[in-house]
Amino acid sequence: MTTQELVAQIHKKKSFLCIGLDVDLNKIPKHILEKEDPIFEFNKAIIDATHHLAVAYKPNIAFYEAYGIKGWKSLEKTITYLNENYPEVFTIADAKRGDIGNTSTMYAKAFFEDLEFDSITIAPYMGKDSVEPFLAFENKHTILLALTSNQGAFDFQTKDVEGKELYKQVLEVSKSYENSENLMYVVGATKAEYLSDIRKIIPESFLLVPGVGAQGGNLQEVCRHGLNNQVGLLVNSSRGIIYASDGMDYDKAAANKASELQKQMQEILNTTK
Repeated sequence: MTTQELVAQIHKKKSFLCIGLDVDLNKIPKHILEKEDPIFEFNKAIIDATHHLAVAYKPNIAFYEAYGIKGWKSLEKTITYLNENYPEVFTIADAKRGDIGNTSTMYAKAFFEDLEFDSITIAPYMGKDSVEPFLAFENKHTILLALTSNQGAFDFQTKDVEGKELYKQVLEVSKSYENSENLMYVVGATKAEYLSDIRKIIPESFLLVPGVGAQGGNLQEVCRHGLNNQVGLLVNSSRGIIYASDGMDYDKAAANKASELQKQMQEILNTTK
């Protein structure tokens, strides 16, 4: 998917909502556990109930790998279902990969060619040659971890290195990578006050912003500091939507929570025209 196609969907749906599909069998409704593939059945119902409200879905790969080959098959069925039934939706493999060049190439092939995700999250710690293999794929996006929403982000990401915070150096250096126009960045919603400085470095890039909802991020603050002239945000909510109910109405409850966020987004978009 091209950036232009993503922007078109945002304006069509009046939404920049990304829904995280972080499926934990201990949290999904008990009646689904009787199904042959409860993870896929849960995802399918959530997607069918919310696809008109969201422009992106983000399976966290760890939640599938934890269940071995069965979990991987559930992931494969989920991304195939999205691509076949809702091809306009932007898909994110939240895999946080990043390794030396030939290994990164294999990771990229796995998620971009085999599973056909539109994008993948990448850890930048190993530098240029661990990121550029992902950037080499046409119309695929590499989402670099820049400033994350967890408390441990302060261990390294905000440390002063030669007069500049490390996350800012990551942003600036990444702009020199080959095919850097395919880069997006992760910036946690709980770090909204940093977004103004981030936009000075990467004014045109899309930001994936997790942490709205269960983690306490504020949508209005994120938008106040992070919106750009093509919206430039994908705001993710996972637990707050998919686990809105553990009863038979879980899909309807998820749709209601997604609708609440979409309406807030629509209002923000209307006021920033």
